Amino acid sequence: MMKQEQFLSVVDRDEAERRFRAALAPLAPVGVEEVMLGATLGRVLAEDVASPVDVPGFDRSNMDGFAVRAEDTFGASEQEPRRLRCLAEAVQMGDLPRGVVEPGCAMAIPTGGVVPRGADAVVMVEHTRLEGGDVLVEKPVAPGRAITWAGTDIAQGEVVLRAFEVLTSRETGVLAAMGRDRVRVFLRPRVAILSTGDEIVPPGAPLGAGKIYDSNQVILADAVREAGGEPVPCGITRDDPAAVRAALLDALAAADMVLLSGGTSKGPGDLNVRVLEETLEAPGILAHGVALKPGKPLCLAASDRKAVVVLPGFPTSAIFTFHEFVAPVIRALAGRAEPGAGGGSGASPATSPARGARERGWSRARLPVAMISEGGRTEYVLVRLTEDDAGRAVAYPIGKGSGSVTAWSQADGYFVIPRGVERLEAGDEVDILPVAGASPRRVDLVVIGSHCMGLDVLLGRLSRRGITSKLIAVGSEGGLAAVRRGECDAAGVHLYDAVTGSYNAPFMGPGLVLARGYGRLQGVVYRAGDARFEGREAAEAVREAAQTPSVMMINRNRGSGTRALYDELLGDARPAGYAVEASSHHAIGAAVAQGRADFGIAIELVARERGLGFLPLREERFDMVIAEARAGRPGVRALLEELGSEEVRRALRARGLRA
Repeated sequence: MMKQEQFLSVVDRDEAERRFRAALAPLAPVGVEEVMLGATLGRVLAEDVASPVDVPGFDRSNMDGFAVRAEDTFGASEQEPRRLRCLAEAVQMGDLPRGVVEPGCAMAIPTGGVVPRGADAVVMVEHTRLEGGDVLVEKPVAPGRAITWAGTDIAQGEVVLRAFEVLTSRETGVLAAMGRDRVRVFLRPRVAILSTGDEIVPPGAPLGAGKIYDSNQVILADAVREAGGEPVPCGITRDDPAAVRAALLDALAAADMVLLSGGTSKGPGDLNVRVLEETLEAPGILAHGVALKPGKPLCLAASDRKAVVVLPGFPTSAIFTFHEFVAPVIRALAGRAEPGAGGGSGASPATSPARGARERGWSRARLPVAMISEGGRTEYVLVRLTEDDAGRAVAYPIGKGSGSVTAWSQADGYFVIPRGVERLEAGDEVDILPVAGASPRRVDLVVIGSHCMGLDVLLGRLSRRGITSKLIAVGSEGGLAAVRRGECDAAGVHLYDAVTGSYNAPFMGPGLVLARGYGRLQGVVYRAGDARFEGREAAEAVREAAQTPSVMMINRNRGSGTRALYDELLGDARPAGYAVEASSHHAIGAAVAQGRADFGIAIELVARERGLGFLPLREERFDMVIAEARAGRPGVRALLEELGSEEVRRALRARGLRA
């Protein structure tokens, strides 16, 4: 057996950050460059910008009408208009008028035209009428009416934009208005990103057994851009010390910071940290192993004040530790201020997102379920947010684990469980922090409960109608509890009542409405040709398999309607694999197809899509439970319309569902 190496030393999160920042200090922008105006969007100003001209550069009319002396209009009305002589010259756009507006005269002027000498107001054309060679003014104007005086917006020499401001379309428009065609900005720090591992292949390549696509390089490259850096993709390097060392040296020479993904956990194939020990200049490795969840395998290092970080290989761990430790450094090197830091240079030390949440104005939310945390390390918990009937935020933890690719993209935010806390109770309030600086968006329809591909059809059609939605999959029982607590608009359920032999209706109560959905055939899935199941009656095959030690099952998550069906079939039997819980029908199909389990319970469509054998058990109903108090909401009304649509019924039948 190959020996597995242990972490060097697991340190506290704050101590790890202190060591890392001390080795990189002082953190400051990496440099300055001058760029053309068209390339400034998203860049950070490296200088204060004073206007070389007045804006506007002349007295400008704000509307179509007539330039006049205001006192000539006093007392005007529709019944008794003031008569002014209309001058032959009219103001032309882009030209300086030659004539002068004398007392008792008016000159036609367009919006944006130069106000002629002598005039101190503009009368809207709608408040005038022409009669012969005269203008009849029907409404008086005050001096300065409808005129923007030269330099009113920006005065020559006025500092309009300041260093360390991030240039958006608003600021670039101001630069253009001042006539600036180029400006000095901070260089974007170059961040080399190197993926390592024999199991990693690039997206688009064939995916062999035991291989995974390299999602981390894409996620990290875009996260670097979001933080103000310039990613330098370095591709994938195999698990070979010489190859990793060569790639690391190239990255150090080409970039201001180096990120490696994977190779930090204890294990025979993890070698990045050993390569760092042999390759980096002082101070070298600063922390290998941080008391975090997710993210414990993180390695922080520096080579002559250049940051080198080996992020965990699992996507959620990698992106969490990136935003916690790496993104603040990139922002400092790019001259960007820390979010919520109250302005100033990004070179100032960052405040950890685990601290000061209340001061930075993030929301508080109630937990609908109790949570157990592993003591001794800080834990970050991704959540989906919804609101109860009183408008209070409710945070549903996303329990997909650090290996999940979708958890980060689906999250509305996260909260922190301090290292000394081992349990949070249902009803406890937590501070919600934003994911990558984004604010959670409100949607038109919140559905909590069981997930089904038929529900995907419904929500997809709603999306095409412009109805936004959020689906939080917690199982049928969890969805029913959520709709009872007023935490969602609807719940997808397929709950079987053994007493009545029917689905869903027996579980209704006050304030709930059952909207009829569709049927789907549940059954036992197995690998085609398996004689232990082929041609057998489903219930009999399951009972016999449960008594056979060599047979491995795959279970469903507690609270799901399918879990109740398992327990009904198995009785007191607990065959091998009973404790392994899959969260969806597709996960059941994958486990059986890949040989990790010999049988499970899923819907017929999954068996057909994966080429599995199928023994029918019963048709179940997948219905929607609607909160009566929310039935009038536009999103709920749209959902009910789709459920009753024949077009939707045809689409569901095309997916193998019974509508």
